[in-house]
Amino acid sequence: MKIDIDLLKELERTIDTVHPERGKVPIKVLGYGEITLVFEIINDPQNYAYKRLPIFETHEQARKHEKIFREYNRILNEELNIKTPPLDIVWFEDDEGKIIFYAVQEKLLPESVGSKIIHQVGKKDIMILVLKALYEMKKVWSFNRENKNLDVGLDGQISNFAVIDYDPENPKVDENSKLIYIDTVPPFYRKNGVEAMEIELLTKSMPSFIRGLLKAIFLQDLIDRYYDWRLVIIDLVANFFKEQKRELIPSLVKTVNKFLEEEASDFNIEHLNIKEIEKYYKSDKFIWELYQRMRLFDRFIKTKLLRKKYDYYLPGKIER
Repeated sequence: MKIDIDLLKELERTIDTVHPERGKVPIKVLGYGEITLVFEIINDPQNYAYKRLPIFETHEQARKHEKIFREYNRILNEELNIKTPPLDIVWFEDDEGKIIFYAVQEKLLPESVGSKIIHQVGKKDIMILVLKALYEMKKVWSFNRENKNLDVGLDGQISNFAVIDYDPENPKVDENSKLIYIDTVPPFYRKNGVEAMEIELLTKSMPSFIRGLLKAIFLQDLIDRYYDWRLVIIDLVANFFKEQKRELIPSLVKTVNKFLEEEASDFNIEHLNIKEIEKYYKSDKFIWELYQRMRLFDRFIKTKLLRKKYDYYLPGKIER
């Protein structure tokens, strides 16, 4: 991929982490992760999506993560036959000596992403989209069952899937639709039970005054759920609350349970029920809202009181 490193360095010199779209290098924010900002550079002839991870302290950490990231994508594509967008990695030190790490993907049509599609099509198409996602997930857990030394995780939210060759002028999802998995940051896989990724890196975006506590009571459970197919499915369904599609939850639960009974019966996964989906969502909503409030407070302390740069981008108010 033809990545303009000098342009990214210039972006780092001038960008405002509070108002990222006001920097000297014009960008458009495509989405926020808990540790990443996803954006495109306006008028970029390469049409790339950039995911920024300012979480590394040493070159060794960055090199290791690049290797793990590439291997995760290779596993998804070659071992599991899960299609992901073409990607590349670039990292460098900024003017202050901080390591800035970018995962770069070919940008997809924004309307083709699952979280956009569910607001464009009808209920029948949404159920087909979810079923398509479940079949992609099945590849992961079928692989895990056959490979005792390698365990692959996945974040199965509908926003992490896109429909290939989607036509926003004729929005639909049918049996012929094929999916591409777009969220390979962070890379989740374990070899002989050991996490490939250094999960403590994920604590870098946490406020320093609660980092130790969150690591002790929260981080491992958060990582573990990406390896539990039932929890991944629950997270997928519960996310429709966040997407303001509450009315679909009963139908989604029925669709998922039918899939588990007819297409994944040999996994012996307990059926979902609406009450546990609601309970899960309320708990998840409380945790992430509290976490974001703490990060906003942390940013205020660093930028307003200490007059320091805040390295992470925080989203505005999220409807949940």
